[in-house]
Amino acid sequence: MLSVKLARLKIHVVSIMAVAFVAISPAFKLNTTPVAFIELQKQRLTFAPKDFYIARIDDERADKALIGSLLPVKNVSGKTDEMVKVDLKGGAAVAVKHFVDNSFTADKTLRPIIIKITEFIVLESHAANERADGRISLRITFGYERDEDFVKLGDYNTTSTYQRNTGPAQQVEPLLRNAITNTLTYLDSWMNKQEGTNIKLAKKVKVICIDYTEELEGDTIYYDINRPLKWADFQLKPQSGKFGAEVFAGLGYNESVSVVNGTVNIKLDIKVYLPKSACWVRYEAMTNSSLVHEQHHFDIVKIVGEHFKKQILAEKLTSGNYDGPINMAYFDALREINTLQKQYDTETGHSTNTYQQQLWNTRIERELQALGIKPFKS
Repeated sequence: MLSVKLARLKIHVVSIMAVAFVAISPAFKLNTTPVAFIELQKQRLTFAPKDFYIARIDDERADKALIGSLLPVKNVSGKTDEMVKVDLKGGAAVAVKHFVDNSFTADKTLRPIIIKITEFIVLESHAANERADGRISLRITFGYERDEDFVKLGDYNTTSTYQRNTGPAQQVEPLLRNAITNTLTYLDSWMNKQEGTNIKLAKKVKVICIDYTEELEGDTIYYDINRPLKWADFQLKPQSGKFGAEVFAGLGYNESVSVVNGTVNIKLDIKVYLPKSACWVRYEAMTNSSLVHEQHHFDIVKIVGEHFKKQILAEKLTSGNYDGPINMAYFDALREINTLQKQYDTETGHSTNTYQQQLWNTRIERELQALGIKPFKS
């Protein structure tokens, strides 16, 4: 009977000790790692952003728990305790966003800007005369979201040093606040300078398509309805095979981009061209009907070039993605050229089927007229 009671007593004592250990352990841990919270004070800034508002603050620091450590005040015995770990009240992202919201009134009709805090740290070390040397560093990346992607606009970092008598952590609050206001001032200045000329901030896209020409004609002929293809343009040595003539007409474009007053101006110089050095004809094939057939190969490329223009002008291009739709339209045009050229040669038998050739002659002339390339006959 006695042995059983002792066993029960031992179990009871062990349980009490375990409870005591769990209760004391957290308190012991907190006492050895003091944390002081700094509360940012409200401050109205002297400027109000005209082009943006701060929609969100993201804390992307590797260590989000604290912003640094300060020298402690001397205790009664004259000895110094360990460094005081500090953080902003509510955490860096919440505290900075609260400060921003109280600094100026947000106009949510403007562009929403996101600030990502990549570094925010304050560190102190011992200086002469029992003072503290301090260093504050704030580093950010700023941009906005487009189609769920972050569009980076720029970076900014500010660093400052100071010296102070050791005291409560709240003493450094004006210095931290100054780092934040410097950052906001830079952001406002950057946006004011970049708003009209930075393509990432452009609000509209305008496209102009122009037919490329050259005053002095060289080897390459650029399409002109008043300058039809001639047999003299077929300058390559005749090639072997079953055909009597061949042309190589192509479609290309030059692109130039500028940003003026927040508008992306895209100028496309459309090139419908034919290099003389790539065209050839056999002497026996140099007939009027054959020449008309070859001229229409050039006309087909011109017609598709006009389709290319129309497709681009119909697109709702954005400053973030204008080259994609233009490239797609260009590849569509190349495929259309390839399809029409093959169809043309197949149906006309490379000009030997006079009935089909006449149908194509009429079709091409009507389309050139409908597109405004060739005037209607009176």
